Formats: sequence, structure tokens, C-alpha cells
Amino acid sequence: MRIAVLADIHGNVLALDAVLDDLKRRGGADITVNLGDCVSGPLWPRETMDRLRALGLPTVRGNHDRRVAQDPADDTMWPSDRYAKERLTSAQRQALLDLPLTLEIAPGIVAFHSRPDHDEKYLADAIVDGQLVRAPLAAIRRRLKPLDPGCRLVLCGHSHRNELIRIPDGPVIFNPGSVGCPAYDDDTPPAHVSEQGSPHARYGIVELRDGHPGRFEAIVVDYDHEAAAKQAEQAGRPEWAHALRTGFMRIERSSYPD
Repeated sequence: MRIAVLADIHGNVLALDAVLDDLKRRGGADITVNLGDCVSGPLWPRETMDRLRALGLPTVRGNHDRRVAQDPADDTMWPSDRYAKERLTSAQRQALLDLPLTLEIAPGIVAFHSRPDHDEKYLADAIVDGQLVRAPLAAIRRRLKPLDPGCRLVLCGHSHRNELIRIPDGPVIFNPGSVGCPAYDDDTPPAHVSEQGSPHARYGIVELRDGHPGRFEAIVVDYDHEAAAKQAEQAGRPEWAHALRTGFMRIERSSYPD
């Protein structure tokens, strides 16, 4: 079984199309899973929803999917969520809200956006000096406790950071990175950034052998990120434009020595 894994598209339909074209060139997959955060961002939310609806992918709900569907909107709604909400139909917003928190893709293979019991808390990350870093093994184990002991493979997103972690006597965790948003700044205390360091679209492929994960590919795809950056600029979001062009945020939250 060959599983393609997409996460954190964030309304970047250009990056999504590039990933789908690349997957087709590689021979496709038996199943393609979408790990949520589909449309939030100053790009093409409605076009992305239309594309995803046509694909009919198994999809879990991300924190921004929930926030975009928030009704009524209020002053606490983040700008990227509000931008998407205003451009989606009520049916599209409801479709996001109806997505499940977790999905069992196959026996022992579980997909979720962030954690098995929460759509907004990090699974494999900690915040140190304003940056996301690998969390201690003991912390990751605790966060996995809601899973069935027979789980062999966890597919998750949220951090936008590619990760492959084998938990001793536990599952393998695979995060493919973000399709459409290579860097972000989160002001939620403690404030932090996530930066992939390049503008490429990212996704992953997992090959199962006798029902067990046997081979992983973390794939990086070039696309017209300049067009995406210009779209963000037109929407009045220069920080998004910078992230889309570079994979970095302009703001520096770390205090590491030279």
C-alpha cells in the first residue's frame, strides 16, 4: 500500500496543484490523505476548497479549519481565518466543521492534524527561544497516550515541519511538512515561528510492507511561489508574501548565539 500524505495547504492552490502533478509523475498512490488546515490564508481559499471537493480525499480537521468555520465571526478571529471565511460559501464552511478530528486510514494507521485529542497543540514539538524544536521523547509519549496501543503509524501536520520519529516500542510519527505555507509566526504565548527555510511545497509518501511502514519519502516540489507571494501582497499581507518567497519570517524570535 502506498499512501501520499498532504498537510497544511492553507489555500495555496498553486502549491497543491504542483504537489498533485508531482505525485502523478511518481506513479500516484493507493490513497492520498489530507491532514487539515485546508484554506486559511490570504491566497485562494475558495478555489482550494473546490479542488479538494473534486478530489474527495480522506481529510481530518485542522485548527484553522475549525476557526474558519467559526460562526459568528468576531474581533478575535485571526486575519487569515477571516479572509478565508469571507470567501467561502456557508456549505464550504460547514464541510470544514464536519471534518473528523482523527481517521483510521488502515488498521494501525491513524491520521490527525495536531494531536489525537486536540487540533491545536503540538505533538512532536516544543517551543524554545521562540522557535519550534523537537520535543523530549517523554513528552511525545504522553501526548500519544489517547491512541490505541496497536497503532503503528501516525500521520500528522500542524507544525509545518517535516519529521520522522520512531518511538521505541511505539508508533512511527510522520509529518510531511506544509504544502502551501513554508513559514509562519504565531503570537499565541509563548510566541514562536516555524520556518522551513525555502519556499518549496512539501508532501510525503509512505509505503507499507505487510501492513507496516517500510519506506518514507519527504518530497520537496518547486512551484510558482512568486505568484502566491503577489497574491498575498494584494491581500495586504506582506509578511505572508515574505514567507512564501523565502521560507523564513521577517521577525526573528530566537536568541541563539552566532
